[in-house]
Amino acid sequence: MINLYPCQIQCISLHRVGNKSKAEPVFLSQAPYSPDDETTGLLKEYFFKPFREKEENYYQLAHEIDLEFNEVYKLVTEIFEEPEKAHQVSINLTKHLYEQSNHPHIKSGEVYITHLTDILLDNKKTDAIGIFKSEIKQDFLQFSENDNNLNLLVQEGINLNRLDKGCLIFNVDKSEGYKVLSIDSNRYDAKYWLENFLGVNVLADDNFYTKNYLKFCQNFAKDVVLPAEDKKQEVMFMNRAVNHFAKNDSFEETNFLNEVLENPDLIPEFKHYKTEKGPKYSIEDVSTFDIANKAVSETRKKIKNVIQLDTNIQIKMDFINPESAERFVEKGWDEERQMYYYLVYFNKEQKT
Repeated sequence: MINLYPCQIQCISLHRVGNKSKAEPVFLSQAPYSPDDETTGLLKEYFFKPFREKEENYYQLAHEIDLEFNEVYKLVTEIFEEPEKAHQVSINLTKHLYEQSNHPHIKSGEVYITHLTDILLDNKKTDAIGIFKSEIKQDFLQFSENDNNLNLLVQEGINLNRLDKGCLIFNVDKSEGYKVLSIDSNRYDAKYWLENFLGVNVLADDNFYTKNYLKFCQNFAKDVVLPAEDKKQEVMFMNRAVNHFAKNDSFEETNFLNEVLENPDLIPEFKHYKTEKGPKYSIEDVSTFDIANKAVSETRKKIKNVIQLDTNIQIKMDFINPESAERFVEKGWDEERQMYYYLVYFNKEQKT
C-alpha cells in the first residue's frame, strides 16, 4: 500500500521531447526548476492523484539479457546513489525517452523528472523517482481588464486534472528491478511507455496473484457455473469465493474448492478450466499464495450481484454472507405459466 501525502519533492527537472520520426527537437533545461510552495502543491496533486485513484498494479524494470542493460534502471540507480546528480541524470533519461519517440503516433510533450522522498510504501519510508509526461493540450480562457472593458484571450495549456503518462520507481528491491507503478491515459501508443521506454515486466506478487485468481474465478462462474446451474448460483459462487479470500490470510486451492464449490461435480470442471484458461491469468502453476486484502476489497466492489430477468426485473443480492441468499431466495418453475420464478422472503420493506 502506498501513501503519497507526506511525499516531498527534492528536485524537479523540466524538459520537452518531440517526435523523433518527425524531426521534432528535444529541449533540455540546463538547470533544475525551483517551484514556489503554491506550484509545488499543484504539481504534487497533478502527479500523484492518478496513482491514488488507480489499482496498485506493480511492475519491475527488466531486460531480456541482464537487468544492467535496462537504461532506466541504470540511470535511476545513479540518482538513488547520488541524489545531487538528479538533474544531470534527468537529461540522460529524457534523451533515452526521445530515442523511443520514433513512431508517428507518439505526441510531443513536456517531461517532469523528480526525486521524491518521505513516501510510505507498505508502511515503510522510502524515496522514489517520478517520471511524468504531459502531451494533450487544451484551450482555456484568460481575462484582463482594460479601461472599462473586460477582454478575453484564448490560450493553450495543460489540464492539471489529467496526467497523460507517469511512473513512480521506488527505491526498494533493487536487485529485482525496483518496484514500479505506471499511469498511461492514452491508448494510441501502448508499447511506447511501458515497453520501449521503461522496459518493465509485471511484478507477480501477492496482489497480482490475488487479483488474477479472482478474475479467473469470475470467468469460471460465467463460463461454467452459469450454464451448468443458473444465474443465482453464478452470483453465489462469486460471493463465496470473495468471502473465502476475505476471511483467510493465505490461499490454498484444495481448501478453497472444497469450501466454495457446493456442487462437487464442478471441481474437475474447475481444474480443467484452469488448465485451459490459467495461462491467460498467469495462475496455471499457482495453488498457494498469501492473500492481499486490498485486491480482495477492490474485486468485491466490482462484482455485480444482480440477476437480470427477461421480464425487465432485477434482483440484487447484496450479501456479505452468501448463506443469506440460500435462505431467502428460492427458484422454481410454474407449470401453469410455463415460466421460472424467484420466491423472495422478507420481514419488511426497507425505506430508501
